[in-house]
Amino acid sequence: MISRNTRKDSKKNTENGLGVSVFSTSPQSTAVEQNLYRQNVIDVARWSEAAGCEGILVYTDNSLVDPWLVAQIIIENTERLCPLVAIQPAYMHPYTVAKMVSSLGHFYGRRIFLNMVAGGFKNDLSALNDTTPHDKRYARLVEYTTIIQELLRSPAPVTYRGEFYVVDKLRMTPPLAPELMPGVFVSGSSEAGLNAAVALAAVAIKYPQPAAVEPDNAGSAIPSGIRVGIVARESEEEAWSVADARFPADRKGQLTHQLAMKTSDSAWHQQLSNMAVATRTDDTPYWLWPFENYKTFCPYLVGSYERVASEIAKYIERGFQTFILDIPPAQDELQHINLVFSQARQLAAK
Repeated sequence: MISRNTRKDSKKNTENGLGVSVFSTSPQSTAVEQNLYRQNVIDVARWSEAAGCEGILVYTDNSLVDPWLVAQIIIENTERLCPLVAIQPAYMHPYTVAKMVSSLGHFYGRRIFLNMVAGGFKNDLSALNDTTPHDKRYARLVEYTTIIQELLRSPAPVTYRGEFYVVDKLRMTPPLAPELMPGVFVSGSSEAGLNAAVALAAVAIKYPQPAAVEPDNAGSAIPSGIRVGIVARESEEEAWSVADARFPADRKGQLTHQLAMKTSDSAWHQQLSNMAVATRTDDTPYWLWPFENYKTFCPYLVGSYERVASEIAKYIERGFQTFILDIPPAQDELQHINLVFSQARQLAAK
């Protein structure tokens, strides 16, 4: 859905029955020099808004700057772009999350999206003394997010008693305008994640397999989306040349990836690692080399505009309506991606 006229394209997509939304991703503080990072965030946010993205993902983990502060920088330097803030329950009480959403809504009148993270890297969780098993973390996430949602939507005080959280007659002030109620995303790569998405009426986001083998979600009661990088050019040769130059082999990154595999209990991490082996020699736009070299956590689609658009159209046909792009390295990269989504919409509409 990337275009210059977001409202017009949104209406067009609805009329075509597509309803495709595109998010980009904000830079990570660990990957940019300190004195350049703030401006880099502003630049990527402005590129994303100019390209018509609905929102922009802001990461969180133990090594990164606070995502709420990044979100505020994004809001103050754009007109309509919606931060998709990653939320880790171990970092703050659900009341604090709701207060941040309501406060940003009060100040800026901007909608926030919440990317609810159960947490997958054992070292991060261990440092926080969080020993909760994988599936239990998703059960906790449901309680956590439910409290946030109730605080933001209810004019009355909220009382909730669960296994993990208890609040008693808790009221949210300032109240949030109904039209600013945050959209919620949850990882859909595991059964526990999918169950959480159903319970929360959230968008289930996954790292996809190649479109040809991705299960058909069309007609599913769970809205779903994928996280994917794109490198597309006029010709296959040019696209692969750009991709190879951007993601050269990195032995240190490969070793870090192998270590991360040993310290993660995330279903998606294991699934992608297995898929990397299966697709390494296939003639396909689906590419996991950046993931194997620990340069990003999502698969890439690489090739000509037509070929990548065909792959995106297949994902749309299989029911995926939300696309979260990788961090754009330059503004013109989003222009190339624009061409892909324009062609993909036309293909899917047929």
